[in-house]
Amino acid sequence: MAHHILTAEQAGPVVQGRWTPLRVAVIFICFLLNAIDGMDIVIMSYIAPVLKAEWALSPEALGTVFSASLAGMAVGGLFIAPLADRFGRRPLILTLLMVITLTMLASSQAQNLAQLVILRAIIGASVGAFLASVTTMAADFAPRGQQGMVVAAAIAGYPLGAVMTGLIVAHTLPEHGWRMMLMGAGVISLLVLPMVMLILPESIDYLKRIQPKDALDKLNRVLRRLGEPALAGLPPKVAARRASVAAVFAEGRLLGTLCLWLGIIMGFMTFYFLVSWITQLSVQSGLAVENAIYAGALFNLGGFIGTFVIGGFGTRYGLQRATCIALLCGAAVVAAFGYLSISLTVTLTLAFLAGFTTNGGFNAFYALAAALYPTEIRSTGIGWAMGIGRIGAVIGPMLGGILIGQGLGLAGLMAVFAVPLLIAGLSALFICARTVPAQQNNAL
Repeated sequence: MAHHILTAEQAGPVVQGRWTPLRVAVIFICFLLNAIDGMDIVIMSYIAPVLKAEWALSPEALGTVFSASLAGMAVGGLFIAPLADRFGRRPLILTLLMVITLTMLASSQAQNLAQLVILRAIIGASVGAFLASVTTMAADFAPRGQQGMVVAAAIAGYPLGAVMTGLIVAHTLPEHGWRMMLMGAGVISLLVLPMVMLILPESIDYLKRIQPKDALDKLNRVLRRLGEPALAGLPPKVAARRASVAAVFAEGRLLGTLCLWLGIIMGFMTFYFLVSWITQLSVQSGLAVENAIYAGALFNLGGFIGTFVIGGFGTRYGLQRATCIALLCGAAVVAAFGYLSISLTVTLTLAFLAGFTTNGGFNAFYALAAALYPTEIRSTGIGWAMGIGRIGAVIGPMLGGILIGQGLGLAGLMAVFAVPLLIAGLSALFICARTVPAQQNNAL
């Protein structure tokens, strides 16, 4: 059932493309923006023990804080991300980055739980649309045949951002407090904004397909930066497929889309439970806050490394199969986390392995989604997949908080959250468009 992944464009005549300084710069910007997303979302799990103590929050209330941003990500993926297919990738990315910057700075000044939840929901909505748009931009500028690996490289910024945030927070949180951590995250986003404005171009596919005002001039500027000859005129404008939710099911993508949604829901459920609670659970297991933060950082470091390793295996052996195997292994590691005796060495090792398999395996869904949908509906397809998937992202941390509040032990808790990974892994095997010729997607 596993297939090598080809994007929709590979079935037709497409310029091969080559690596140029601009392509490298765009992929690096996408990587950097994903790192900011990782910082903005995961930072709450690192500051959770201090925030919980300062505001005397119950596990259920803390779960609400975690889930606020995840619920916002669902809204962003469903309703904001599709705007990139209509109005362009670049303007949406810049707008969202400005919103993220302002709300991160504002969240550092939150005075109560309600304010923090609202601000985290706004951040989540921005990040949810941001992830889809940045993933689409990376796929648009990837050389033909390398989309899967390029998307994996861009998405790897998310766990790396979470790792670096954990390392910094572990050293600075005790002295400066959680408010300064959130303010620092906002300042970093502010510093990156001018770089993105200067370097990031509009998508070539978008300019050719939608042909907005001054499209030819904009297109030729991008082509010159790519070292390619300028065009004398725009290609004939064809009737574009409407970027709607109905389009993501069309042309043989019904089963692939449904399995993509199911896999992301299940993967998000466990992934965000772990991201949100691993630091707090490590504290409850007897680790000092600093060591517990290192456990969270190692979880994300494992995800960063796993994204590249699993992406590499996917390029060679089929991304569906590599994703399935990684997530099945992740289920075993998560279950083992609850049953093995907790010591610092064991906790840190299992945290790394859990990140490698669950985070690295889950990130392959971005590449699977980018390959499943053609460019004119790619932001819509990825946005809806990630938006629907946030159902699991919201349920995971909240369910974890409820189960912890009810006194469920660590072994039972981890066993519960191993099950969704099994479902996600099996779902990955069926994510492909039936219209892609079988000879181009040879099973191993």
